[in-house]
Amino acid sequence: MIFGKKDTVRLKTFTTPPFLFKAVFLLLPLFFCPLKNLSASGTDITLPAIGKDISTRFTAAEEQLIGETFMRQVRRGLPVSDDPETTGYIQSLGYQLVSNSQFHNRNFEFFVVQQPQVNAFAGPNGYIGINAGLILTSSNESEVASVVAHEIAHVTQRHLERSFEQSDKMTLPMAAALLTAIVLGGATNVNVAQAAIFATIAANSSSQLGFSRANELEADHVGIQILTQSSFDPSGMPSFFEKLQQGSRGVENQVPEFLRTHPVTTRRISESRSRASNHKHKTKPNSQAYYLVKAKLRVTTSHNIEQLAKRMEAELKEGSYQNKVAQIYGYAHALMRIGKQAEARRQVNRLIALDRDRIQYSTLRANIEIEDGNYEAGYAIFKNALQLNPGNATLSLHYADALVNQRHPEEAKAVLKNIKNYTITPTYLQILAKAEGESGNLGASHQILAEYFLMYDLTHSALSHLEQAMSEKDTTDLEKQQIQTRMKEVKETAILSRNLG
Repeated sequence: MIFGKKDTVRLKTFTTPPFLFKAVFLLLPLFFCPLKNLSASGTDITLPAIGKDISTRFTAAEEQLIGETFMRQVRRGLPVSDDPETTGYIQSLGYQLVSNSQFHNRNFEFFVVQQPQVNAFAGPNGYIGINAGLILTSSNESEVASVVAHEIAHVTQRHLERSFEQSDKMTLPMAAALLTAIVLGGATNVNVAQAAIFATIAANSSSQLGFSRANELEADHVGIQILTQSSFDPSGMPSFFEKLQQGSRGVENQVPEFLRTHPVTTRRISESRSRASNHKHKTKPNSQAYYLVKAKLRVTTSHNIEQLAKRMEAELKEGSYQNKVAQIYGYAHALMRIGKQAEARRQVNRLIALDRDRIQYSTLRANIEIEDGNYEAGYAIFKNALQLNPGNATLSLHYADALVNQRHPEEAKAVLKNIKNYTITPTYLQILAKAEGESGNLGASHQILAEYFLMYDLTHSALSHLEQAMSEKDTTDLEKQQIQTRMKEVKETAILSRNLG
Protein backbone atom coordinates (compact mmCIF):
# COMPACT_ATOMS: atom_id res chain seq x y z
CA MET A 1 0.00 0.00 0.00
CA ILE A 2 1.94 2.99 -1.26
CA PHE A 3 -0.85 5.58 -1.66
CA GLY A 4 -0.84 8.12 1.14
CA LYS A 5 2.72 7.35 2.25
CA LYS A 6 4.55 9.31 -0.42
CA ASP A 7 5.60 12.90 0.13
CA THR A 8 2.61 15.11 -0.56
CA VAL A 9 2.61 18.62 -1.94
CA ARG A 10 1.55 21.30 0.49
CA LEU A 11 -1.39 23.23 -0.93
CA LYS A 12 -1.39 26.97 -0.37
CA THR A 13 -4.52 29.09 -0.03
CA PHE A 14 -5.52 31.40 -2.86
CA THR A 15 -8.47 33.64 -3.59
CA THR A 16 -11.64 31.83 -4.62
CA PRO A 17 -13.07 32.97 -7.99
CA PRO A 18 -16.10 35.20 -7.18
CA PHE A 19 -18.47 33.34 -9.50
CA LEU A 20 -17.91 30.15 -7.52
CA PHE A 21 -19.65 31.66 -4.50
CA LYS A 22 -22.85 31.51 -6.54
CA ALA A 23 -22.27 27.88 -7.45
CA VAL A 24 -21.67 26.91 -3.82
CA PHE A 25 -24.90 28.56 -2.71
CA LEU A 26 -26.76 26.46 -5.22
CA LEU A 27 -25.37 23.28 -3.70
CA LEU A 28 -27.36 23.79 -0.54
CA PRO A 29 -30.50 21.87 -1.53
CA LEU A 30 -28.33 18.89 -2.38
CA PHE A 31 -26.39 18.42 0.87
CA PHE A 32 -29.07 16.35 2.61
CA CYS A 33 -30.41 19.67 3.83
CA PRO A 34 -33.65 20.08 5.82
CA LEU A 35 -36.35 17.88 4.34
CA LYS A 36 -39.55 19.02 6.00
CA ASN A 37 -43.15 18.52 5.03
CA LEU A 38 -43.53 19.22 1.35
CA SER A 39 -45.99 22.03 1.94
CA ALA A 40 -46.73 24.07 5.02
CA SER A 41 -50.33 24.41 3.88
CA GLY A 42 -50.75 20.69 3.33
CA THR A 43 -50.92 20.99 -0.46
CA ASP A 44 -48.44 18.89 -2.42
CA ILE A 45 -45.90 20.77 -4.49
CA THR A 46 -46.34 20.18 -8.21
CA LEU A 47 -43.34 18.54 -9.83
CA PRO A 48 -41.77 20.43 -12.72
CA ALA A 49 -41.64 18.64 -16.06
CA ILE A 50 -38.98 15.92 -15.76
CA GLY A 51 -35.78 16.95 -17.48
CA LYS A 52 -37.16 20.30 -18.57
CA ASP A 53 -34.31 22.74 -19.22
CA ILE A 54 -35.21 26.16 -17.87
CA SER A 55 -31.65 27.39 -17.39
CA THR A 56 -30.53 30.34 -19.48
CA ARG A 57 -27.93 32.07 -17.37
CA PHE A 58 -24.79 30.27 -18.54
CA THR A 59 -23.65 28.67 -21.78
CA ALA A 60 -22.64 24.99 -21.91
CA ALA A 61 -18.96 26.02 -21.91
CA GLU A 62 -19.49 28.23 -18.87
CA GLU A 63 -21.34 25.46 -17.05
CA GLN A 64 -18.40 23.16 -17.74
CA LEU A 65 -16.00 25.76 -16.37
CA ILE A 66 -18.15 26.20 -13.26
CA GLY A 67 -18.16 22.43 -12.72
CA GLU A 68 -14.42 22.08 -13.18
CA THR A 69 -13.71 24.98 -10.86
CA PHE A 70 -16.09 23.55 -8.28
CA MET A 71 -14.28 20.19 -8.39
CA ARG A 72 -10.93 21.90 -7.96
CA GLN A 73 -12.27 23.65 -4.89
CA VAL A 74 -13.59 20.35 -3.54
CA ARG A 75 -10.17 18.73 -3.98
CA ARG A 76 -8.54 21.66 -2.23
CA GLY A 77 -10.95 21.73 0.69
CA LEU A 78 -12.01 18.12 1.20
CA PRO A 79 -10.07 14.83 1.48
CA VAL A 80 -11.11 13.33 -1.85
CA SER A 81 -10.02 9.68 -1.97
CA ASP A 82 -7.09 8.84 -4.23
CA ASP A 83 -7.48 5.09 -3.68
CA PRO A 84 -8.02 3.39 -7.08
CA GLU A 85 -10.27 0.61 -5.72
CA THR A 86 -12.55 3.00 -3.85
CA THR A 87 -12.74 5.48 -6.71
CA GLY A 88 -13.21 2.69 -9.23
CA TYR A 89 -16.09 1.21 -7.26
CA ILE A 90 -18.11 4.42 -6.90
CA GLN A 91 -17.49 5.32 -10.53
CA SER A 92 -18.59 1.87 -11.69
CA LEU A 93 -21.74 2.08 -9.57
CA GLY A 94 -22.49 5.59 -10.74
CA TYR A 95 -22.01 4.86 -14.44
CA GLN A 96 -24.10 1.72 -14.11
CA LEU A 97 -26.97 3.79 -12.75
CA VAL A 98 -26.54 6.47 -15.40
CA SER A 99 -26.37 3.94 -18.25
CA ASN A 100 -29.66 2.40 -17.15
CA SER A 101 -31.44 5.73 -17.08
CA GLN A 102 -32.73 7.97 -19.85
CA PHE A 103 -29.96 10.47 -19.16
CA HIS A 104 -26.89 8.43 -20.17
CA ASN A 105 -25.62 11.14 -22.53
CA ARG A 106 -24.81 13.59 -19.71
CA ASN A 107 -21.31 13.91 -18.29
CA PHE A 108 -20.77 12.65 -14.74
CA GLU A 109 -17.82 12.23 -12.41
CA PHE A 110 -18.20 10.26 -9.18
CA PHE A 111 -15.78 10.38 -6.26
CA VAL A 112 -15.51 9.45 -2.58
CA VAL A 113 -14.69 11.89 0.22
CA GLN A 114 -12.69 10.25 3.01
CA GLN A 115 -14.87 11.46 5.87
CA PRO A 116 -16.90 9.51 8.45
CA GLN A 117 -19.99 11.73 8.24
CA VAL A 118 -23.04 10.45 6.34
CA ASN A 119 -23.24 12.88 3.45
CA ALA A 120 -23.48 13.15 -0.33
CA PHE A 121 -23.73 16.03 -2.77
CA ALA A 122 -24.21 16.85 -6.42
CA GLY A 123 -22.18 19.72 -7.80
CA PRO A 124 -22.44 21.64 -11.06
CA ASN A 125 -21.93 19.82 -14.38
CA GLY A 126 -22.35 16.30 -12.98
CA TYR A 127 -19.77 16.10 -10.19
CA ILE A 128 -21.15 13.80 -7.47
CA GLY A 129 -19.43 13.14 -4.15
CA ILE A 130 -20.22 10.36 -1.66
CA ASN A 131 -18.75 10.34 1.83
CA ALA A 132 -17.03 7.20 3.07
CA GLY A 133 -19.28 7.35 6.13
CA LEU A 134 -22.34 6.92 3.95
CA ILE A 135 -21.00 3.68 2.46
CA LEU A 136 -19.99 2.42 5.90
CA THR A 137 -23.43 3.21 7.32
CA SER A 138 -25.27 1.36 4.57
CA SER A 139 -26.64 -2.13 5.15
CA ASN A 140 -26.67 -3.12 1.49
CA GLU A 141 -25.62 -1.90 -1.93
CA SER A 142 -29.12 -0.74 -2.86
CA GLU A 143 -28.97 1.83 -0.07
CA VAL A 144 -25.74 3.28 -1.47
CA ALA A 145 -27.16 3.12 -4.98
CA SER A 146 -30.29 4.95 -3.82
CA VAL A 147 -28.23 7.92 -2.65
CA VAL A 148 -26.16 7.96 -5.85
CA ALA A 149 -29.35 7.72 -7.93
CA HIS A 150 -30.87 10.56 -5.90
CA GLU A 151 -27.86 12.77 -6.63
CA ILE A 152 -27.88 11.76 -10.31
CA ALA A 153 -31.50 12.91 -10.42
CA HIS A 154 -30.49 16.32 -9.03
CA VAL A 155 -28.13 16.64 -12.01
CA THR A 156 -30.45 15.28 -14.69
CA GLN A 157 -33.30 17.50 -13.48
CA ARG A 158 -30.94 20.49 -13.62
CA HIS A 159 -31.76 21.60 -10.08
CA LEU A 160 -28.59 23.66 -9.79
CA GLU A 161 -29.32 25.43 -13.06
CA ARG A 162 -32.87 26.16 -11.93
CA SER A 163 -31.53 27.57 -8.68
CA PHE A 164 -29.29 29.95 -10.62
CA GLU A 165 -32.47 31.64 -11.80
CA GLN A 166 -33.49 32.36 -8.19
CA SER A 167 -30.12 33.47 -6.77
CA ASP A 168 -30.08 37.12 -7.88
CA LYS A 169 -30.66 38.42 -4.36
CA MET A 170 -27.79 36.47 -2.83
CA THR A 171 -25.10 38.90 -1.68
CA LEU A 172 -21.40 38.15 -2.02
CA PRO A 173 -20.71 38.24 1.75
CA MET A 174 -23.57 35.80 2.32
CA ALA A 175 -22.30 33.49 -0.41
CA ALA A 176 -18.77 33.74 0.98
CA ALA A 177 -20.09 32.62 4.37
CA LEU A 178 -21.71 29.61 2.73
CA LEU A 179 -18.51 28.61 0.96
CA THR A 180 -16.50 28.91 4.17
CA ALA A 181 -19.05 26.84 6.07
CA ILE A 182 -19.04 24.07 3.49
CA VAL A 183 -15.25 23.86 3.20
CA LEU A 184 -14.76 23.98 6.97
CA GLY A 185 -17.55 21.46 7.34
CA GLY A 186 -15.70 19.12 5.02
CA ALA A 187 -12.60 19.38 7.18
CA THR A 188 -14.30 19.30 10.56
CA ASN A 189 -17.99 18.76 11.16
CA VAL A 190 -20.71 18.73 8.51
CA ASN A 191 -23.49 19.26 11.05
CA VAL A 192 -21.85 22.43 12.40
CA ALA A 193 -21.26 23.64 8.86
CA GLN A 194 -24.85 23.08 7.85
CA ALA A 195 -26.07 24.95 10.92
CA ALA A 196 -23.89 27.88 9.85
CA ILE A 197 -25.25 27.63 6.32
CA PHE A 198 -28.87 27.64 7.42
CA ALA A 199 -28.29 30.50 9.86
CA THR A 200 -26.70 32.53 7.08
CA ILE A 201 -29.65 32.15 4.70
CA ALA A 202 -32.34 32.40 7.36
CA ALA A 203 -33.63 35.61 5.78
CA ASN A 204 -34.43 33.74 2.56
CA SER A 205 -35.59 30.54 4.26
CA SER A 206 -39.16 30.44 2.97
CA SER A 207 -38.46 30.71 -0.75
CA GLN A 208 -35.29 28.62 -0.70
CA LEU A 209 -36.76 25.79 1.39
CA GLY A 210 -39.87 25.67 -0.77
CA PHE A 211 -37.74 25.18 -3.82
CA SER A 212 -35.46 22.61 -2.16
CA ARG A 213 -38.45 20.55 -1.04
CA ALA A 214 -39.63 20.34 -4.63
CA ASN A 215 -36.11 19.38 -5.70
CA GLU A 216 -35.90 16.62 -3.13
CA LEU A 217 -39.32 15.25 -4.04
CA GLU A 218 -38.41 15.15 -7.71
CA ALA A 219 -35.00 13.60 -7.00
CA ASP A 220 -36.67 10.85 -4.93
CA HIS A 221 -39.14 10.14 -7.73
CA VAL A 222 -36.56 10.02 -10.53
CA GLY A 223 -33.99 8.24 -8.32
CA ILE A 224 -36.38 5.35 -7.63
CA GLN A 225 -36.96 4.99 -11.37
CA ILE A 226 -33.20 4.83 -11.97
CA LEU A 227 -32.78 2.25 -9.18
CA THR A 228 -35.45 -0.01 -10.63
CA GLN A 229 -34.09 0.24 -14.17
CA SER A 230 -30.66 -0.75 -12.79
CA SER A 231 -32.03 -3.82 -10.94
CA PHE A 232 -31.39 -2.38 -7.50
CA ASP A 233 -34.02 -2.65 -4.78
CA PRO A 234 -35.96 0.67 -4.82
CA SER A 235 -36.85 0.16 -1.16
CA GLY A 236 -33.18 0.94 -0.48
CA MET A 237 -34.14 4.61 -0.60
CA PRO A 238 -36.77 4.62 2.18
CA SER A 239 -34.71 2.19 4.27
CA PHE A 240 -31.74 4.56 4.14
CA PHE A 241 -33.98 7.53 4.94
CA GLU A 242 -35.03 5.64 8.07
CA LYS A 243 -31.38 5.34 9.09
CA LEU A 244 -30.98 9.11 8.75
CA GLN A 245 -34.13 9.71 10.74
CA GLN A 246 -33.01 7.36 13.53
CA GLY A 247 -29.60 9.02 13.59
CA SER A 248 -31.21 12.41 14.24
CA ARG A 249 -33.22 11.23 17.25
CA GLY A 250 -32.15 12.59 20.57
CA VAL A 251 -31.23 16.02 19.23
CA GLU A 252 -34.42 17.05 17.47
CA ASN A 253 -35.88 18.74 20.56
CA GLN A 254 -32.67 20.67 21.19
CA VAL A 255 -32.31 22.20 17.74
CA PRO A 256 -34.73 24.64 16.07
CA GLU A 257 -36.66 22.99 13.28
CA PHE A 258 -34.97 25.03 10.56
CA LEU A 259 -31.50 24.09 11.75
CA ARG A 260 -32.00 20.33 11.79
CA THR A 261 -29.30 18.81 9.69
CA HIS A 262 -31.02 15.64 8.48
CA PRO A 263 -34.75 15.96 9.20
CA VAL A 264 -35.98 13.11 7.04
CA THR A 265 -39.69 13.16 7.82
CA THR A 266 -42.00 10.22 8.29
CA ARG A 267 -44.03 11.55 5.38
CA ARG A 268 -41.06 11.51 3.04
CA ILE A 269 -40.17 7.96 4.06
CA SER A 270 -43.76 6.89 3.52
CA GLU A 271 -43.95 8.52 0.10
CA SER A 272 -40.68 6.97 -1.10
CA ARG A 273 -41.76 3.56 0.22
CA SER A 274 -45.06 3.91 -1.61
CA ARG A 275 -43.28 4.77 -4.86
CA ALA A 276 -40.86 1.88 -4.41
CA SER A 277 -43.72 -0.58 -3.92
CA ASN A 278 -45.25 0.49 -7.23
CA HIS A 279 -42.15 -0.63 -9.16
CA LYS A 280 -41.85 -4.28 -10.09
CA HIS A 281 -38.24 -5.28 -9.86
CA LYS A 282 -35.87 -8.20 -9.78
CA THR A 283 -33.22 -7.26 -7.28
CA LYS A 284 -29.66 -8.44 -7.80
CA PRO A 285 -27.52 -9.40 -4.81
CA ASN A 286 -24.88 -7.13 -3.34
CA SER A 287 -21.72 -7.15 -5.43
CA GLN A 288 -18.52 -8.47 -3.90
CA ALA A 289 -16.90 -5.14 -4.79
CA TYR A 290 -19.37 -3.42 -2.44
CA TYR A 291 -18.35 -5.62 0.48
CA LEU A 292 -14.63 -5.24 -0.28
CA VAL A 293 -14.72 -1.46 -0.57
CA LYS A 294 -16.75 -1.20 2.61
CA ALA A 295 -14.20 -3.35 4.46
CA LYS A 296 -11.30 -1.32 3.09
CA LEU A 297 -12.93 1.96 4.08
CA ARG A 298 -13.12 0.73 7.67
CA VAL A 299 -9.33 0.63 7.57
CA THR A 300 -8.61 3.81 5.60
CA THR A 301 -10.93 5.92 7.79
CA SER A 302 -9.72 4.45 11.09
CA HIS A 303 -7.76 6.61 13.53
CA ASN A 304 -6.41 3.57 15.39
CA ILE A 305 -5.66 0.79 12.92
CA GLU A 306 -3.94 -1.43 15.50
CA GLN A 307 -7.06 -1.44 17.63
CA LEU A 308 -9.19 -1.99 14.55
CA ALA A 309 -7.08 -5.00 13.54
CA LYS A 310 -7.71 -6.59 16.94
CA ARG A 311 -11.43 -5.93 16.64
CA MET A 312 -11.58 -7.37 13.11
CA GLU A 313 -9.71 -10.47 14.29
CA ALA A 314 -12.23 -10.93 17.11
CA GLU A 315 -15.12 -10.46 14.68
CA LEU A 316 -13.70 -13.17 12.45
CA LYS A 317 -13.48 -15.59 15.35
CA GLU A 318 -17.00 -14.75 16.55
CA GLY A 319 -18.53 -14.80 13.07
CA SER A 320 -19.88 -11.26 13.58
CA TYR A 321 -19.42 -9.88 10.08
CA GLN A 322 -21.53 -9.03 7.06
CA ASN A 323 -19.36 -10.92 4.57
CA LYS A 324 -16.56 -13.28 5.58
CA VAL A 325 -14.40 -12.77 2.50
CA ALA A 326 -14.58 -8.98 2.89
CA GLN A 327 -13.81 -9.30 6.60
CA ILE A 328 -10.62 -11.21 5.81
CA TYR A 329 -9.75 -8.66 3.12
CA GLY A 330 -10.17 -5.73 5.51
CA TYR A 331 -8.26 -7.56 8.24
CA ALA A 332 -5.36 -8.20 5.85
CA HIS A 333 -5.29 -4.49 4.95
CA ALA A 334 -5.18 -3.54 8.62
CA LEU A 335 -2.37 -6.01 9.29
CA MET A 336 -0.35 -4.61 6.40
CA ARG A 337 -0.85 -1.08 7.69
CA ILE A 338 0.54 -1.95 11.13
CA GLY A 339 3.52 -3.82 9.71
CA LYS A 340 2.43 -7.41 10.33
CA GLN A 341 3.21 -8.51 6.79
CA ALA A 342 3.57 -12.24 7.45
CA GLU A 343 0.07 -12.53 8.90
CA ALA A 344 -1.31 -10.16 6.25
CA ARG A 345 0.20 -12.42 3.58
CA ARG A 346 -1.37 -15.49 5.16
CA GLN A 347 -4.80 -13.87 5.22
CA VAL A 348 -4.73 -12.63 1.63
CA ASN A 349 -3.51 -16.05 0.46
CA ARG A 350 -6.76 -17.45 1.86
CA LEU A 351 -8.62 -15.11 -0.47
CA ILE A 352 -6.46 -15.87 -3.50
CA ALA A 353 -7.12 -19.57 -2.98
CA LEU A 354 -10.84 -18.78 -3.39
CA ASP A 355 -10.50 -16.40 -6.35
CA ARG A 356 -7.01 -15.95 -7.80
CA ASP A 357 -8.24 -13.65 -10.59
CA ARG A 358 -9.77 -10.92 -8.43
CA ILE A 359 -7.79 -7.72 -8.93
CA GLN A 360 -8.21 -6.48 -5.34
CA TYR A 361 -6.50 -9.59 -3.95
CA SER A 362 -3.58 -9.40 -6.40
CA THR A 363 -3.10 -5.72 -5.62
CA LEU A 364 -3.13 -6.32 -1.88
CA ARG A 365 -0.71 -9.25 -2.09
CA ALA A 366 1.68 -7.27 -4.30
CA ASN A 367 1.61 -4.31 -1.93
CA ILE A 368 2.24 -6.59 1.05
CA GLU A 369 5.38 -7.89 -0.64
CA ILE A 370 6.56 -4.38 -1.48
CA GLU A 371 5.87 -3.16 2.05
CA ASP A 372 7.90 -6.13 3.30
CA GLY A 373 10.82 -5.19 1.05
CA ASN A 374 10.26 -8.03 -1.43
CA TYR A 375 10.13 -5.67 -4.40
CA GLU A 376 10.73 -8.14 -7.20
CA ALA A 377 8.07 -10.48 -5.84
CA GLY A 378 5.60 -7.59 -5.70
CA TYR A 379 6.46 -6.46 -9.22
CA ALA A 380 6.00 -9.99 -10.52
CA ILE A 381 2.50 -10.16 -9.04
CA PHE A 382 1.57 -6.86 -10.66
CA LYS A 383 2.99 -7.94 -14.03
CA ASN A 384 1.11 -11.24 -13.99
CA ALA A 385 -2.12 -9.53 -13.00
CA LEU A 386 -1.74 -6.91 -15.74
CA GLN A 387 -1.22 -9.63 -18.33
CA LEU A 388 -4.65 -10.96 -17.37
CA ASN A 389 -6.13 -7.43 -17.11
CA PRO A 390 -4.17 -5.24 -19.55
CA GLY A 391 -4.56 -1.53 -18.98
CA ASN A 392 -6.49 -1.94 -15.71
CA ALA A 393 -6.33 1.41 -13.88
CA THR A 394 -6.24 0.02 -10.33
CA LEU A 395 -3.37 -2.37 -10.98
CA SER A 396 -1.49 0.13 -13.13
CA LEU A 397 -1.62 2.98 -10.63
CA HIS A 398 -0.47 0.80 -7.75
CA TYR A 399 2.28 -0.74 -9.86
CA ALA A 400 3.50 2.56 -11.31
CA ASP A 401 3.53 4.15 -7.87
CA ALA A 402 5.65 1.29 -6.50
CA LEU A 403 8.02 1.44 -9.47
CA VAL A 404 8.64 5.17 -9.31
CA ASN A 405 9.25 5.06 -5.57
CA GLN A 406 11.90 2.36 -6.14
CA ARG A 407 13.60 4.39 -8.88
CA HIS A 408 12.25 2.60 -11.96
CA PRO A 409 10.79 5.67 -13.69
CA GLU A 410 10.82 4.44 -17.29
CA GLU A 411 8.91 1.30 -16.38
CA ALA A 412 6.46 3.40 -14.37
CA LYS A 413 5.81 5.69 -17.34
CA ALA A 414 5.21 2.71 -19.62
CA VAL A 415 2.65 1.29 -17.18
CA LEU A 416 0.84 4.62 -16.92
CA LYS A 417 0.80 5.05 -20.69
CA ASN A 418 -1.01 1.73 -21.14
CA ILE A 419 -3.94 2.53 -18.83
CA LYS A 420 -7.24 2.25 -20.71
CA ASN A 421 -10.50 4.18 -20.34
CA TYR A 422 -9.24 6.34 -17.51
CA THR A 423 -10.06 9.88 -16.41
CA ILE A 424 -6.88 11.66 -15.34
CA THR A 425 -6.68 12.25 -11.59
CA PRO A 426 -4.24 14.16 -9.33
CA THR A 427 -2.75 10.81 -8.28
CA TYR A 428 -1.93 9.92 -11.87
CA LEU A 429 -0.29 13.30 -12.48
CA GLN A 430 1.69 13.11 -9.24
CA ILE A 431 3.13 9.71 -10.13
CA LEU A 432 3.89 10.74 -13.72
CA ALA A 433 5.56 14.00 -12.66
CA LYS A 434 7.81 12.12 -10.26
CA ALA A 435 8.64 9.56 -12.95
CA GLU A 436 9.61 12.28 -15.42
CA GLY A 437 11.73 13.97 -12.78
CA GLU A 438 13.51 10.71 -11.92
CA SER A 439 14.15 10.22 -15.65
CA GLY A 440 15.85 13.61 -15.86
CA ASN A 441 13.02 15.23 -17.82
CA LEU A 442 12.66 18.21 -15.52
CA GLY A 443 10.81 20.36 -18.04
CA ALA A 444 8.16 17.69 -18.56
CA SER A 445 7.95 17.12 -14.81
CA HIS A 446 7.20 20.79 -14.16
CA GLN A 447 4.57 20.87 -16.93
CA ILE A 448 2.78 17.90 -15.38
CA LEU A 449 2.98 19.43 -11.91
CA ALA A 450 1.36 22.54 -13.34
CA GLU A 451 -1.62 20.43 -14.42
CA TYR A 452 -1.62 18.78 -10.99
CA PHE A 453 -1.93 22.15 -9.24
CA LEU A 454 -4.63 23.28 -11.67
CA MET A 455 -6.73 20.33 -10.51
CA TYR A 456 -6.72 22.05 -7.09
CA ASP A 457 -7.48 25.48 -8.59
CA LEU A 458 -4.02 26.73 -7.59
CA THR A 459 -3.35 28.92 -10.61
CA HIS A 460 -0.37 30.74 -9.12
CA SER A 461 1.48 27.49 -8.37
CA ALA A 462 0.61 26.11 -11.81
CA LEU A 463 2.02 29.18 -13.57
CA SER A 464 5.13 29.00 -11.41
CA HIS A 465 5.81 25.43 -12.57
CA LEU A 466 5.20 26.40 -16.19
CA GLU A 467 7.75 29.17 -15.81
CA GLN A 468 10.22 26.70 -14.30
CA ALA A 469 9.59 24.36 -17.22
CA MET A 470 10.49 27.19 -19.59
CA SER A 471 13.86 27.61 -17.88
CA GLU A 472 14.89 23.93 -17.86
CA LYS A 473 17.68 22.93 -20.24
CA ASP A 474 15.80 19.89 -21.56
CA THR A 475 12.84 21.99 -22.74
CA THR A 476 12.96 22.41 -26.53
CA ASP A 477 12.02 25.56 -28.43
CA LEU A 478 8.83 23.90 -29.66
CA GLU A 479 7.92 22.90 -26.12
CA LYS A 480 8.55 26.46 -24.94
CA GLN A 481 6.04 27.70 -27.51
CA GLN A 482 3.53 25.13 -26.27
CA ILE A 483 4.16 26.18 -22.67
CA GLN A 484 3.61 29.83 -23.54
CA THR A 485 0.30 28.91 -25.17
CA ARG A 486 -0.68 26.92 -22.08
CA MET A 487 0.21 29.83 -19.77
CA LYS A 488 -2.00 32.10 -21.84
CA GLU A 489 -4.87 29.59 -21.62
CA VAL A 490 -4.50 29.30 -17.84
CA LYS A 491 -4.56 33.06 -17.39
CA GLU A 492 -7.54 33.48 -19.71
CA THR A 493 -9.46 30.77 -17.87
CA ALA A 494 -8.76 32.48 -14.54
CA ILE A 495 -10.03 35.79 -15.95
CA LEU A 496 -13.13 34.10 -17.37
CA SER A 497 -13.84 32.52 -14.01
CA ARG A 498 -13.70 35.90 -12.32
CA ASN A 499 -15.88 37.53 -15.00
CA LEU A 500 -18.59 34.90 -14.59
CA GLY A 501 -19.18 36.32 -11.15
